[in-house]
Amino acid sequence: MRDLKIPGQRHPEKAHRADTARLPKPDWIRVKAPTSAGYRETRDIMREHKLTTVCEEAGCPNVGECWSQGHATMMIMGEICTRGCTFCNVATGRPDALDVFEPGRVADAVKKLGLNHVVITSVDRDDVADGGAEHFAQTIRAVRRQAPGTTIEILTPDFLKCGPEALETVVAAKPDVFNHNLETVPGLYPQVRPGARYFHSLRLLQRVKELDPTMFTKSGIMVGLGEDRQAVQQVMDDMRAADIDFLTIGQYLQPTSKHHAVHRFVTPEEFAAYEKAAFGKGFLMVSATPLTRSSYHAGDDFARLRAARLAKLGLA
Repeated sequence: MRDLKIPGQRHPEKAHRADTARLPKPDWIRVKAPTSAGYRETRDIMREHKLTTVCEEAGCPNVGECWSQGHATMMIMGEICTRGCTFCNVATGRPDALDVFEPGRVADAVKKLGLNHVVITSVDRDDVADGGAEHFAQTIRAVRRQAPGTTIEILTPDFLKCGPEALETVVAAKPDVFNHNLETVPGLYPQVRPGARYFHSLRLLQRVKELDPTMFTKSGIMVGLGEDRQAVQQVMDDMRAADIDFLTIGQYLQPTSKHHAVHRFVTPEEFAAYEKAAFGKGFLMVSATPLTRSSYHAGDDFARLRAARLAKLGLA
């Protein structure tokens, strides 16, 4: 029986990789261990509904803060991904069949948590003909039925091996925010995200706006992987050319010695400079801090995103 707590079984595709030295974390990266009653309540609801969260699977440093406030990012379609990105701590391998009851359990958990805003993400499912698009759509519809006042943000895979109808299915379900992360600069894709294609991911986000011009789009990258500032600025320009509304930039943290090494820890001052540059390029919303992750403070950021659009239209 495969044990996902054992690194070699969790990441069999990385077992042959040489160990890389892990840089000591600077003071601005350190977070407190989760201990609050709110954290335990959120954890218990996730367990009760047999749900997976990216907060745990990806080893997010913000899990204590977010779960203490009742915020958790649901990860649908299982806990095993068909891709083997070198930065990611989600397990790699052959996933189980899709669970037809999962959308209902997600919706029930959202209702019990009383969420104003929920983020729903997934593993890559290259083994499924539509990449899991219909499962995403069913989950969105189930949340709408159970928690009609909750706004929905999705963080999808790239649907690289699917026809155009896969993206159309998800967009037709009308999430409030469509997020797909570019993750890094194009020059690092062969090392960091070998199963993906930079311009395909960029085009995916551009096409969301073509299908529904009113839908907010969002994307994010990590820094500290070996990129330079000029490459990050170019990614910003590429995103704006694709009419992406919201940009997140966070520090890459190495899950294990078998994962891609941290090249350096980017300072808070550099993050502030990236944020200023991004707003100058026309993004409606930017979150750029060492601990920024796609769903970190997502509810508050969505409110700011919506307000920024209204202000831009002169309706605020």
